[in-house]
Amino acid sequence: MPLLEVRDLAVQYKVRSHSFAPKRILHAVDGVSFYIDAGETLGLVGESGCGKSSLGRALVRLEKPASGSIRLDGRELATLSGRELRRSRGDIQMVFQDPYGSLNPRLTILESLDEVLALRSKDGRAARRERAAALLKQVGLLPDALDRYPHQFSGGQRQRIGIARALAGDPRLIVADEPVSALDVSVQAAIVNLLMDIQRDCGMAFLFIAHDLAVVEHISDRIMVMYLGRIVEIAPAHELVAAPRHPYTQALLAAVPTLTPEGRSRIVLHGDVPSPLDPPEGCPFHPRCPFAQERCRRERPELECSGDRACACFFPR
Repeated sequence: MPLLEVRDLAVQYKVRSHSFAPKRILHAVDGVSFYIDAGETLGLVGESGCGKSSLGRALVRLEKPASGSIRLDGRELATLSGRELRRSRGDIQMVFQDPYGSLNPRLTILESLDEVLALRSKDGRAARRERAAALLKQVGLLPDALDRYPHQFSGGQRQRIGIARALAGDPRLIVADEPVSALDVSVQAAIVNLLMDIQRDCGMAFLFIAHDLAVVEHISDRIMVMYLGRIVEIAPAHELVAAPRHPYTQALLAAVPTLTPEGRSRIVLHGDVPSPLDPPEGCPFHPRCPFAQERCRRERPELECSGDRACACFFPR
């Protein structure tokens, strides 16, 4: 049985264009289904605005799903509330994109970590401080950082502290929401390697959200591609990169810088991602797809599995 199993998950927001306009429904996540095995890293990629962060936040219940199921080790999380929801959050933790905004500037690092440790442990204050020091050491920081404030650290160090805070809950799954996109390029590799080391040592699973396919390929066992709130392709990382089937995946890969560009076909996408407030009829990708046919404009393809791969396209390449 998978560690995490998501079925037909939907996340919706009520929005209005101006103060007196009627509210409309924005379908940020539209009927998504997937699984994550214990100890696995599933990468999630797609353009900005495709619903990646909304999906991640729904998994940790920072957003309430409109419908669907989120089962962690057989336990339903989508309908939990109150005390049961607070207890479940220790099993799924999140590393946020912005290392500058995700830490409370009024709290020392010890106080930020102790908020989590005090909820998850009955140990005394001294024992929790020792645990906090051990967490900082695990992410490559010295224990003297405990009594300092977030503004005294660089972006990369703050992201390490954010990872330590996620580890403090002793989770079985960590949702990493673009954890390196706000960091300098020189720091990104160190954070990615840190996450890989943590997984190797602790055995937890990851949902690694990013828009950089090169980074996702490096860290992931499988990759899931998202477009306009829906999953369009899932495959083992090396297979997806070597032979993508969905035209959108091919376009994302074509945009990755390479030393041998002649070995990769160039696909240029025209136009912007359609608004989730007014998605196109049929396949949501057809207005930008260079291979779209009449059927694509009339019908919406479902995600169909073939072996260990799945693709939502009538005419996979």
